[in-house]
Amino acid sequence: MSRNKETEVKTDEMIIRTDYSEIMQKNYIDYAMSVIISRALPDVRDGLKPVQRRVLYDMWELGTRYDRPYRKSARIVGDTMGKYHPHGDSSIYDALVVLAQDFKKGRVLVDGHGNFGSIEGDGAAAMRYTEARLEKFTQDIFLTDLDKDLVSFVPNFDETEKEPEVLPARLPNILINGSEGIAVGMATSIPPHNVGEVIEAVQAFIKDDSLSAKDLMKYIKGPDFPTGGLVVNSSELEEIYSKGQGKLRVRGRVEIEKGKGGRVNIVITEIPYTMIGAGIGRFMSDAAALVETRQTSDIVDISNQSSKEGIRIVIECKKGTDTDALLNLLYKKTKLEDTFGVNMLVVSDGRPETMSLRELIEASVDFQFEIAARKYENLLEKELERKEIQEGLIRAVDVIDLIIEILRGSKSRKMAVDCLVMGKTEGIHFKSAKSEKAAGNLMFTERQANAILDMRLVKLIGLELDALIEEHDETLKKIDLYRNLLEDHTAMSNLLISELEGLKKEYSTIRKTLLTEEEQVVLQEKAVEEEEVIFLLDRFGYARTIDVSTYEKNREAADADKRAVFRVLNTDRIGIITDTGKLHSFKVLDLPQTKLRDKGIPVDNLSNFSNKDERILSVMPVSEIAQSTLFMATEKGFVKQMKGDELISGNRTVQATKLQEDDMLVYAGAADHFAHAVLITKKGYFLKFPISEASILKKSAYGVKGITLGDGDALESVHLIENAKECILPYKNTKVSLNRLKLSKRGGKGNKK
Repeated sequence: MSRNKETEVKTDEMIIRTDYSEIMQKNYIDYAMSVIISRALPDVRDGLKPVQRRVLYDMWELGTRYDRPYRKSARIVGDTMGKYHPHGDSSIYDALVVLAQDFKKGRVLVDGHGNFGSIEGDGAAAMRYTEARLEKFTQDIFLTDLDKDLVSFVPNFDETEKEPEVLPARLPNILINGSEGIAVGMATSIPPHNVGEVIEAVQAFIKDDSLSAKDLMKYIKGPDFPTGGLVVNSSELEEIYSKGQGKLRVRGRVEIEKGKGGRVNIVITEIPYTMIGAGIGRFMSDAAALVETRQTSDIVDISNQSSKEGIRIVIECKKGTDTDALLNLLYKKTKLEDTFGVNMLVVSDGRPETMSLRELIEASVDFQFEIAARKYENLLEKELERKEIQEGLIRAVDVIDLIIEILRGSKSRKMAVDCLVMGKTEGIHFKSAKSEKAAGNLMFTERQANAILDMRLVKLIGLELDALIEEHDETLKKIDLYRNLLEDHTAMSNLLISELEGLKKEYSTIRKTLLTEEEQVVLQEKAVEEEEVIFLLDRFGYARTIDVSTYEKNREAADADKRAVFRVLNTDRIGIITDTGKLHSFKVLDLPQTKLRDKGIPVDNLSNFSNKDERILSVMPVSEIAQSTLFMATEKGFVKQMKGDELISGNRTVQATKLQEDDMLVYAGAADHFAHAVLITKKGYFLKFPISEASILKKSAYGVKGITLGDGDALESVHLIENAKECILPYKNTKVSLNRLKLSKRGGKGNKK
């Protein structure tokens, strides 16, 4: 559809003419913002994504408190989906599971009962089997005073319920638990931090809001991952926290233990945070691959002995192993050292924004003052109402006889209220004019009047009156306290600091992650002793090498049923040219050196070659390709020569030649020692011409016409021949001498056989 194609949008008032491109752009922006704000990124105020906030609020509504019985996860998920989050049960349950996993969260927010997955990547049991309830930490930090109008409530998706816009978090959860999420065109990645350190930083910022990220790092030393481990580039933390972006280098914690027979064992007791899940299995396979590819011979065995007590991955080493060198190899070649990308992207005031450490804490502190102000404004309003009622009741006791007379003489409640509030005495029967005159001067407020009418007679007892006066005095003290907090910023600051101190005493934990400074590992590659080996590739695509002496003794068996057999240096690379016009390459050293009858490994494991979608045309050492002139021919009859050194690249795959649509390579091979090319079509046409007539072109060229094809015909095979050697080709129950074919010009139709 044309970009400028116009469409009409009909409304009740007018027809708007606009471009499809404008509609698409607007709709995509709306979709992107919906994903960013409503799904993927956390709010800076409570550090929660919408689905997490809805799960916690729904659990609070269901009454799944920390001191009450667990509820089925399926019940929580169903209730959350039906009321607040209509995006499928799997996303809700996944969020619930993560909130309960202590190896992902700095502080878990949900107390899970049952199988909620493991650090090794095992998934959680189905929601019908697991149960959950809120953690005490969650109730104290996120849900306390939720009923005191601390935050705004908004309609849910179908406007049948109300949900909090944000939870009244008392701590910067965005730092404590971190966050990860991928939106449209942006992603957030915030590491978790230590609760006690975060509280100290918040207290310091409340006292002095001019503190910089560097100043705050006196309290928040750096990330504190639940898996422990090490951060080994602590010198870069200041820049990361100042910009809100950067890269952490994380390592597992390692111990060296004595093994059997004088050996040593490398024992990994804590893994990098990035290794959670399938990363442990991958680490073990990568470590084993170092032995298979002969990058080390020091590893005897590797086993995962982890249990509920913690991580324990044991690498058994040979006697006399240089453990420092082996560890450096593991740091460089496996996920034992990894990179954690920090991007402190959050939603602030409805917009995505990358914030520094200072800005995150500032936003949290501002939110604390905001919800504290709302809390004490509401409490002040209630105490003022209580004061008004108390004063009315105390005053009413003094004139109780008159009030009783008004009540007895009134014909309705409204008549009595009007008399107490506005002094209206019409229609009320009084015992005397004096009483009527006194009644006209009472002037209670409407709230006081209603409280008087609802007052029980027991309030007339002296002790009850004393209690009422005492309660009134207490109310006056609270009013003074609340007004002082609302009017005096210092008083409010001191209160928040005091409350934070209580949270710190209850929830502080010992730091798990060690912050240190280590130089980045630079491996000194061992010089490989150059030697000649025999490369073998069988018809199933399995490749290997054997030593030359074994090949010479068993040449016939080694050559049998092989697609390619040739000598190559072990420092070289192997190149595979396929019918898609691509050159895939891999190191000879990546191949296993085997015994004669071993199988080898598939070449598609070593390169980008796809055994399903590509057919191998030529296999050669890359050094030979670089020194050769290659001859190429395609199914549509195009041919060319090209210099092989054009294909030399550090990439594992390069496009060796350009192909027309629906065309493919039929032949690719070295042409240096050949004089003529013979092209054979599917319908049996043979064309022989000098190779020199095929132009030497760049890899970006299609080629020139090698043979003119008839309707429905295609080039099937190519043979390069030398003048001095007789070349006999079996063809359709006969034999054809290619040397004796008539020599023609390139581009002809050829002769039918």
